[in-house]
Amino acid sequence: MKTSFAVLLLVALLFSTSFLETTMATSSYCDQKCTARCWKAGLKKRCLKYCGICCGACKCVPSGTYGNKSECPCYRDKLNSKGNPKCP
Repeated sequence: MKTSFAVLLLVALLFSTSFLETTMATSSYCDQKCTARCWKAGLKKRCLKYCGICCGACKCVPSGTYGNKSECPCYRDKLNSKGNPKCP
């Protein structure tokens, strides 16, 4: 009985952490992170657009307004059709 309860508790914990990670990348999360990332950009609308796309796909945005892309490898490695970095 105790073993099945422990297994059930462990499964519930695993499901809740995966749900938490998914909800963290909601649009409000991405909006907040991308606003901080793009506030110094010359072309803010473009920066916010591509940052939002990358955040939605990668579920993370590097800190700061430039660089720090090693914090989020998916964000760093996304390329546009010309082979240039897609994410600001």
